[in-house]
Amino acid sequence: MIVSPAFAQGFGGAGGGDFITTMLPLVMIFVVFYFLLIRPQQKRAKEQKAKIAAIRRGDRVVTGGGFIGTVAKIVDDNEVLVEIAEGVRVRVVRQTITDVVAKGEPADSDKGEGKSEAKAGDDKAKSEGGLLGRFGRK
Repeated sequence: MIVSPAFAQGFGGAGGGDFITTMLPLVMIFVVFYFLLIRPQQKRAKEQKAKIAAIRRGDRVVTGGGFIGTVAKIVDDNEVLVEIAEGVRVRVVRQTITDVVAKGEPADSDKGEGKSEAKAGDDKAKSEGGLLGRFGRK
């Protein structure tokens, strides 16, 4: 079986136009992936980084372990002191904070304004029978 030289030359001669038509769909797929997947993910990561960099005292945050707490103190650029329960403070690496749930009031307003409202609510709950209110009493 002998392959004729004319038939063999047909494969190499049409390669120039074929390369462009072969690569065009791959380039188009990459462009679609960039605009639908890569670019929005980069934008989201940039917003998350800015949100974590803007953490200040009094913000309610969620850590990577799922703990919700209030930022008690910014230790340095990499660490934050988070109060997860009354009197329980934990040092957390800033990058492990996944979300800022609520922005706290500025540090200047810690004059006890919000604390008096919380105390009044606690006193009312105690007078009504604790957590169950009037249903806890018989």
